[in-house]
Amino acid sequence: MRVRALHQDVLVATSRIWQTTCTVVRAGDEGFVIDSPVLPDELDVLPAILEQSSFPLSGLLVTHGDWDHLLARTIFAGAALGCAETTAARLTGAPGRPQRDLRAFDEEHYLQREHPLALGQIEALPVPGRVELGEVELELHPTEGHTEDGMAIWMPSTGVLVVGDYLSPVEIPMLSATGSRDAYLATLARLEPLVSEATWIVPGHGDVLDAARAMAILREDRAYLEALAGEDAQLPLARRTGAQRAIHAKNLERIA
Repeated sequence: MRVRALHQDVLVATSRIWQTTCTVVRAGDEGFVIDSPVLPDELDVLPAILEQSSFPLSGLLVTHGDWDHLLARTIFAGAALGCAETTAARLTGAPGRPQRDLRAFDEEHYLQREHPLALGQIEALPVPGRVELGEVELELHPTEGHTEDGMAIWMPSTGVLVVGDYLSPVEIPMLSATGSRDAYLATLARLEPLVSEATWIVPGHGDVLDAARAMAILREDRAYLEALAGEDAQLPLARRTGAQRAIHAKNLERIA
C-alpha cells in the first residue's frame, strides 16, 4: 500500500488491489477516514499510519456502498459510519450483501481476515449537504450513475475533492446493475465545477489527479458515455485493456 500526503491535513493510501483509495482528513483534533484499502495487511496498518501521522479519528465516511469501500469498519469497529442517504437505503435494503461479496472475493484470492465486516449503526447524511470537521465543513455532493447511490466529498480548506468511483485514470465508467448512463452524465456535470476549483482529485481507483488531468478524464468519460448508446463508443486510449473491454461489454448489455 502506498501512502501519499496531499496536504498537511490530508493523506491518501492506495491499495495494491484495484488501486482502491482511502483518504484520511483532519481539522484540529477531529478526523475522518474516507473509504478503505482492501487487503487485510493494509487494513491492519491503517491505525498505525494515523497514529504516526497524528491524525485523530472521529468517524468513517464512505463515498458509496460497494463492499471494497466499506472495509475501514473492520478495523475501526466502534467508529461512527456516515454515508449519503441513498447509500444508507442501499445498505439497509440489502442486508448482508457487502459481507457476501467480501467473502466471495476472499475465497477467490485465498485471503483470511481476522476482523469481520459488521456495518453496525449507519448515519445517513443529507446530500447535497455539509458535515462539520473541527472548525471546517466538508461539502457533500450526490454521485449517482456508477451505482444508485453515492456522494463526492469536497474539502475547500485543503483543495481536495474525493469523488468515489468516478474520474478514474485506470477504469472506464462502469455502470453497475443499478447504475444509469444518464445519471452518470449528470454526476459528471455536477463534478465539473468542483474539479476546476480543486487542487487534487482523489478517484476511487487509481492515482491522485491534478485538476487538468481530472478534467481531461472527465471529458473522455463524457464522450464515452454519450457514444455508448450507439455502435461507435470507443474506450479512452489509456484505458483499452482487456479488463476495461470486459467492463465495456457489460455496459453495452445494461443499456440495451
